[in-house]
Amino acid sequence: MAADIINLRQARKRKRRADKAARAAENRAKSGRTKADRTREQARLDKAAHDLDGHRRGDDERD
Repeated sequence: MAADIINLRQARKRKRRADKAARAAENRAKSGRTKADRTREQARLDKAAHDLDGHRRGDDERD
C-alpha cells in the first residue's frame, strides 16, 4: 500500500493560512461598514422618516 508523503511544515503553514483567512473573512463580515457609513445611513433614514411624518394628515382631517 502506497501512502502519500506530505511535508508537515508545509501542511501546518497551509492550515494556519486557511485559519487566518477564515478569521479575516469573519471579521470583515462582522465589521462591514465604517462608522461614517453607518452614521450617514442612519441620518438618511431619520430624514426620510421625518419627511414622511411631515406629509401625514392628522386624524381630525379624515371626515
